[in-house]
Amino acid sequence: MARWAAGQCVVRRETWRGRLLSAIPVLVVCDEPALLAVYVPEGAPFAFPPGDWPTPHPWSNRSAWSGHGIVMLHRPDDPYAVWVFWSGEQRSFHRWYVNFQRPFRRTDDGFETLDHELDLWSRDGREWRWKDEQLFAERTAAGWFTQEEASMIEEGARRVHDELRSAGPWWDPAWASWKPPTPWV
Repeated sequence: MARWAAGQCVVRRETWRGRLLSAIPVLVVCDEPALLAVYVPEGAPFAFPPGDWPTPHPWSNRSAWSGHGIVMLHRPDDPYAVWVFWSGEQRSFHRWYVNFQRPFRRTDDGFETLDHELDLWSRDGREWRWKDEQLFAERTAAGWFTQEEASMIEEGARRVHDELRSAGPWWDPAWASWKPPTPWV
């Protein structure tokens, strides 16, 4: 599939068992062989098709992304993406966020993944904290993941946690000060 140009709007979809669970438009920051970086601007609308889901999507009570936009950094075949968050009027760096998810798969107009609910976050890239362990357990119990899938997700997450603690982040720390071009805001 062809690469996307910076500024191009593509769709980030979550699919579960072959069915569309959610969608949000994102802007391409860069699309290189080793990195796909996309930006979710403030106000980007969410879409949640109706369906017989084990439980509602965690964001299904929202109509759009609120707060500062975020950057999502994806490497091919990684079972996670790194999200970059900012806060406050000055748009100061807030945290790195490792969102465990199915490795992204390109489509003609975007890409597909599935959030695995388990996350890590760090303000400095050295000290990492787990997030949503209880939600992950609840989602597994509700049927979002089989026990085998849950075990694989947890094992992969522990491996990434260990790598981050021993080797540090693989991504460029300059992403912490990235700013969207004026037309994107």
